[in-house]
Amino acid sequence: MSYTELEHGYQGLRKARPAFYFGDEGTVRFFKGRGNLTEVGDDDSYGEDGKQVVVGVCAMAKKSQSKPMKEILTRLQEFEYIKMIVFAEEDILKKAVEEWPTCDCLISFHSKGFPLDKAIQYATLRKPFIINNLHMQYDIQDRRKVYSILESEGIEIPRYAVLDRDSPDPKHHELIESEDHVEVNGIVFNKPFVEKPVSAEDHNIYIYYPTSAGGGSQRLFRKIGSRSSVYSPESRVRKTGSFIYEDFMPTDGTDVKVYTVGPDYAHAEARKSPALDGKVERDSEGKEVRYPVILSNAEKLISRKVCLAFKQTVCGFDLLRANGKSFVCDVNGFSFVKNSNKYYDDCAKILGNMILRELAPTLHIPWSVPFQLDDPPIVPTTFGKMMELRCVVAVIRHGDRTPKQKMKVEVRHPKFFEIFEKYGGRADGHVKLKRPKQLQEILDIARSLLNEIEHRAADPEIEEKQGKLEQLKSVLEMYGHFSGINRKVQMKYQPKGRPRGSSSDDGKDNICCDSDTPKEPSLVLILKWGGELTPAGRIQAEELGKIFRCMYPGGQGEYAGKQGLGLLRLHSTFRHDLKIYASDEGRVQMTAAAFAKGLLALEGELTPILVQMVKSANTNGLLDNDCDASKHQNMAKAQLHNLMQQNRDFTAEDRSSINPCNAISISMAMDFVKNPVKCCERVQDLIQKLMNIVRTKKDDPKTKDAVLYHGETWELMGRRWGKIEKDFCTKNKTYDISKIPDIYDCIKYDLQHNQHTLQFDQAEELYINAKHLADIVIPQEYGLTVQEKLTISQGICTPLLKKIRADLQRNIEETGEETVNRLNPRYSHGVSSPGRHVRTRLYFTSESHVHSLLTVLRYGGLIDNMKDEQWRRAMEYVSMVSELNYMSQIVVMLYEDPTKDPSSDERFHVELHFSPGVNCCVQKNLPPGPGFRPHSRNEQSQSQSTSQSVTGSDVEDSSTPQTPARCDSPGTEGSSSSVEKKPVTISTRPKIKTSAPIPIK
Repeated sequence: MSYTELEHGYQGLRKARPAFYFGDEGTVRFFKGRGNLTEVGDDDSYGEDGKQVVVGVCAMAKKSQSKPMKEILTRLQEFEYIKMIVFAEEDILKKAVEEWPTCDCLISFHSKGFPLDKAIQYATLRKPFIINNLHMQYDIQDRRKVYSILESEGIEIPRYAVLDRDSPDPKHHELIESEDHVEVNGIVFNKPFVEKPVSAEDHNIYIYYPTSAGGGSQRLFRKIGSRSSVYSPESRVRKTGSFIYEDFMPTDGTDVKVYTVGPDYAHAEARKSPALDGKVERDSEGKEVRYPVILSNAEKLISRKVCLAFKQTVCGFDLLRANGKSFVCDVNGFSFVKNSNKYYDDCAKILGNMILRELAPTLHIPWSVPFQLDDPPIVPTTFGKMMELRCVVAVIRHGDRTPKQKMKVEVRHPKFFEIFEKYGGRADGHVKLKRPKQLQEILDIARSLLNEIEHRAADPEIEEKQGKLEQLKSVLEMYGHFSGINRKVQMKYQPKGRPRGSSSDDGKDNICCDSDTPKEPSLVLILKWGGELTPAGRIQAEELGKIFRCMYPGGQGEYAGKQGLGLLRLHSTFRHDLKIYASDEGRVQMTAAAFAKGLLALEGELTPILVQMVKSANTNGLLDNDCDASKHQNMAKAQLHNLMQQNRDFTAEDRSSINPCNAISISMAMDFVKNPVKCCERVQDLIQKLMNIVRTKKDDPKTKDAVLYHGETWELMGRRWGKIEKDFCTKNKTYDISKIPDIYDCIKYDLQHNQHTLQFDQAEELYINAKHLADIVIPQEYGLTVQEKLTISQGICTPLLKKIRADLQRNIEETGEETVNRLNPRYSHGVSSPGRHVRTRLYFTSESHVHSLLTVLRYGGLIDNMKDEQWRRAMEYVSMVSELNYMSQIVVMLYEDPTKDPSSDERFHVELHFSPGVNCCVQKNLPPGPGFRPHSRNEQSQSQSTSQSVTGSDVEDSSTPQTPARCDSPGTEGSSSSVEKKPVTISTRPKIKTSAPIPIK
């Protein structure tokens, strides 16, 4: 049967009353028309000559009387030569098979409580034509047999292993569980992995997450109301029962369910993965929201193989689209699409024709095979005059974080060497310890050595390091648990001891060793902590995700949690190809997950969203830095350090040396600083005053137990500022300019989060001085001259630039066989533009990549400032931006006008949007964006085309990030009307004012 043996399947429709029958208490009932029940006797005949195929439906009442079954039976009854009989559940359960109604064709399938063995007895007794093989339905109930059959047919399935605790052979149930992986019968599964009961009737499937993503597990179950899964902090696998363990497939939060009707027909629907946030999306009738999608040719072949391998004409199975492939992860057996009239029509036509083709000749029924059509053409999308959004690419900095901190200490104790060798340090000369078990071992050593010191049993060298050991213990004990990427320990082997002079030394590590004494081998232990996304940062990212929806068609107006907005509709109907990438820092990955939660209106914990929606960009070098870029950057830092050591007001020569590109923000900062040495002295003085307050608060009984933000103690805050105080002013009384970003980082954090507890009256003065110094230092560390900036920026972001170009190019050179979920126009009802498809690529990263990308756009020769007034105004605005704060973003939007010739420059239109991110709690007066290009100017410069938008202070509260806003429709006043491929034109968006910003306290 062809894929569409559909359109002429109704042949010779009976003009008399159509009917189908329900067996009940010795009588037979049939429907007249569509739904009227009339009783007739068992021996009543139907049809003029009595030649009909009797089709029996043998299943539990919940299934046989469900809406989908009734819809299909109603359509099957319209075949002239088919009579439908539905076996009563009471007869199935209580009567012998000899008493069941006789039939020529049997549709029978297992569900909970169904006596499959009796159905097999009936089939053996009556020998009807079987639609779904009954013996194979036993295999479908066992996931081990399902996977074995799929493997034998060459169908892609996730890598798996079976833990069979029922087997007498101990080799079949060997399980070794570690912190972030399990080993099943010698096969290792790293988290995330999936744990499925071997019984297909047991829907309690668990997904275990790695500690780097927060740990815990997502527990899936058969839908209860609006829930299909819940998150649990439990990370240990189940210890009783038999399970299949398999690799978790990253599907971007989407599952595809496929429904076959014979080997040549498959209907596919996509839905939100139940593992994502556990919330079941339901329509107004309470049905789970699903949308039909198009299967690739390879997936159609998989459907055919599944149907034939399991001998199930009507069969449902689950498809996972991941890593460019399609995997089958479950076969459900007999199942129908829940709510699709087109599917009901197709299914009834195919089954009716299949039954009659098989049985009509043997029963001498005068039925002929209907004429078959090819696939009906896909309905083309009707485009209006507005251009079609095709692609959105955004590069976004992470949200608010704790200050990054580091401590170094030289250690020689054998316990540290044991850990070093245990984790392969001898081979590489260094080890990195991140896992909870590893950090616990380091903490245990620190506690043990401090205990020895307390009982005066420690070596003098250990006693000298008591302060560092206490800090090591204090940092590792923070939060009361290890989870996420928030602390790590590195150890480096020093064959002749550690060289002196590190800024992180406390001055005591080498006190007993003079320069002539041979030194023993040692380890430098480096503890790094901080830099974690704060609760405020999560709110910022989630809020920006909500606002970001307004970038898409239908997204104008309020953003706050409204279902039915353009982007939510686009995504839920699988017309949105979304990929989210993040570098491997925990703060960046959690920012990406929180943003996705806001963007897609998800619920619950971030861990499941992170694992399923966020891809690591470091696996392909996308967000790696070039080593040559670091070399040039160090040269720029050294040059800047020398220029900032002059104890005098900045001269014209100083200004041209420090700010050769004449950036407005740097010039304004230099006006404030005047004398860099005097400003640094003031900063150092204020830091010392702040340290005095911290010491006082730490010792005061009234304040010593005060709770600081994010679990920090007075002790840790004192160490944080104490290290800065010591490092900033060197021994020869010069100032280390490279520490200015750290000073600014810390005072911004404390002013934002700890001022109500710290109560430092001069905190704002310290912030303002540190900010103006940072406004000079931070951007110039990426190069002073244009050439230096471009060299460093290209080294940092060339892989990202290539990926962005490829993202845009793919929209122009679209290929048909993409492994993305595409809405099927033939089955899509209530979707006004089923052909619309938008590609979104989001890249979450650190400040360096946003700086570098902005530099390339500014100085890379994209557009000539002298020839394009709007570009000049946009660059002037960028020049006024002093800081790329948390949640800074650069957004590229590609539009297409399908009415224009594909080779025309007017076919595509590109816009650039930029926002400098959140505002801090002081100095919120950011410059406004430059506004739209007037029509007259636009017409004069059509040779430079594309459209960039620079949006300034869109949101007025420090709690809510700024974002590029949506513009009016193209063609309205103030928007850009030219649409071209080459350089990039500019159009600024109206500002969005948030109705109820969430305060960050």
